[in-house]
Amino acid sequence: MTAGDVVLPSGRQFGIAQGDQRVVVVEVGGGLRSYTVGDADVLDGYAVDGTCTSGRGQVLIPWPNRIEDGRYDFDGVSHSLPLDEVPNRNAIHGLVRWASWTAAEHRPDRVVMAHVLHPQPGYPFSLTLSIEYSLSDAGLTVRTTATNAGDRDCPYGCGAHPYLTAGTAVVDTLELRIPAGTVLRSDERSLPTGSAPVAGTDYDFRTPRAIGGLVLDNAFTDLERDADGMARVELRDPRTGTGRTLWMDEAYSYVMLFSGDPLPDVARRALAVEPMSCPPNAFRSGESLVRLAPGESHTATWGISV
Repeated sequence: MTAGDVVLPSGRQFGIAQGDQRVVVVEVGGGLRSYTVGDADVLDGYAVDGTCTSGRGQVLIPWPNRIEDGRYDFDGVSHSLPLDEVPNRNAIHGLVRWASWTAAEHRPDRVVMAHVLHPQPGYPFSLTLSIEYSLSDAGLTVRTTATNAGDRDCPYGCGAHPYLTAGTAVVDTLELRIPAGTVLRSDERSLPTGSAPVAGTDYDFRTPRAIGGLVLDNAFTDLERDADGMARVELRDPRTGTGRTLWMDEAYSYVMLFSGDPLPDVARRALAVEPMSCPPNAFRSGESLVRLAPGESHTATWGISV
């Protein structure tokens, strides 16, 4: 690096392509900056000279969503994490979103990002992380593997934060399908307070219908899966036929839907569809939390088809 070099806010850029599909993965956070097909955006991403805002395309490890007061107990030991959602006094979206990742492998249609999460205050455990992004005629596949590199069991969860767009100015006119039987209710701190069947509520999107003015900031579970074991969330513009499908394997038993209303830069212009291995506050509740023994690995796969 010379004295005149400028470091991009998202670090090094790793592009992959297949046909008319283009994806850019970044060094900072190891996440997705953009995904396009031809001239159309599949994701509401951010500029090469910009900083990721509102979680766009970020990787959520070792927990997705929130931990109340940043405090949890594991194997009889209390831990306290930094509160990075200060107004609500929560620890949010894990510890790797702003870390530097390296490209362990980079081919024209595939890149594997790697990172070592070292022990630190609040999470005194070691993880080696690998995320494979690959393109095929079927679309984008994202495979995340975490291995416990320490000498004791550790708690673990994972998620991702892509914002899907079908090319409209707002999401209100788009048709949404969520194959979920249960919705989680949250309090003013976005922490779960319970769950309820979606049947008979505004959150029943098992049959595709327009989003309209509904504010979405909810986790869903009891996911219906297709014969291949995948659960598929579908977003479609009925006027143009443009559609996006985010699919997730059985490692992801929850999905968060967020219309971005409180955040001016993303408010209703795209829909965050966030596959999650566990619900919000899982480090405290233990719900669907993964326990990794030393040397044990966990792999979860999601993707987007267009």
